Amino acid sequence: MTDQQTQPQITCQNLWKIFGVNPERILQELDPALSRAEVQKRTGHVIAVKNVSFQVQKGETFVVMGLSGSGKSTLVRCISRLVEPTRGTVEIDRDKIMAMNQRQLIELRRHRMSMVFQHFGLLPHRRVLDNISYGLEVRGMSKRDRDQKASEVLEMVGLKGWGKHYPRELSGGMQQRVGLARALAVDPEIMLFDEPFSALDPLIRREMQDELLKLQAVVHKTMVFITHDFLEAIKMGDHIAIMKDGEFVQIGTPEQIVANPVDDYVRAFSEDVPRHKVLTAHSIMKTDYPSVQANEKLESALEIMERLGVPAIFVLGPDQSYLGTLEKGKALAAGNTVTAGTIATKCAPVSPAALVETLIVRAARDDLPIPCVDGNCCLGSVDRSAIMLAIGSQSTPQPD
Repeated sequence: MTDQQTQPQITCQNLWKIFGVNPERILQELDPALSRAEVQKRTGHVIAVKNVSFQVQKGETFVVMGLSGSGKSTLVRCISRLVEPTRGTVEIDRDKIMAMNQRQLIELRRHRMSMVFQHFGLLPHRRVLDNISYGLEVRGMSKRDRDQKASEVLEMVGLKGWGKHYPRELSGGMQQRVGLARALAVDPEIMLFDEPFSALDPLIRREMQDELLKLQAVVHKTMVFITHDFLEAIKMGDHIAIMKDGEFVQIGTPEQIVANPVDDYVRAFSEDVPRHKVLTAHSIMKTDYPSVQANEKLESALEIMERLGVPAIFVLGPDQSYLGTLEKGKALAAGNTVTAGTIATKCAPVSPAALVETLIVRAARDDLPIPCVDGNCCLGSVDRSAIMLAIGSQSTPQPD
């Protein structure tokens, strides 16, 4: 996963897909007050995707999570126009997909994007290596070159030596690795995943998730990943869109969705999530923890600690850099002959991106506040009580 801020590679605006004999008319006459079920009952049309807008940054994994029938699989097919949207726009690197003719669409699918399916989609009469190289064969690449490329990606997904076998000779997890290798072989810019691991046993599913995360750290593809599993969504995604009845209910990072679900529907998914594995130091830190400059006398530091009732205080440089933590007991023992910086204890700072689970052992061993530092700048503190509250509470407000 990546936090890199870039121009969006995929942009969908006001996307609709209505199934039925006259979807355009239904869309024009649609009563916004009607639910999806009411529209279907009155008109016989099904709203699969309803006015969906989102962007996917280059190199990120964007997860669409929803229950069966939410419209998520239809949505991912609208991106490549395997399913024709009823209305709306789709852009890939600002190329307008809705304006492309059939030849241009075929070129887009052959060269710039690939798809991994839930039930693998392998050709049973072809050996593994030939399945992987199929997209390259369609492009017109020579057999020698495509076999070489297929062998490279086969090794990348951990199946070296299996190229001459048929799909029926492989386990489900191995078959999905072949499907993943086939998608990678064409070196696409964009990879679309339609519930790729949902047909696998839990242990194999976890292994495949880990494998894909490792691959993404190397290949940095733009990924749209469809799932009905919220735990899979927070594990795989840089951003998650929760989908219900064809609409996006909430879009955010895994941390944002777990910490601040917008309604009871989202909260129902997030309430059983191990919060310490999702929340970061930034989400629970206090930004107003008291501090003094390194050259200040201990008298000033002690006065602040006494007034606020805290056992320690941060010592900062003139550029807000963290220099150490001054404990009240040490300050009292030293008298007022030295400055705060000379007796401060240098505690190991943590990044604002550090997961709460990495702070639990430290908080149990030491009751001093943990400095949260970005670069050289001290952003705030994380204390034991904040960590315990983050683990046990149902929602955690984001800092201002």
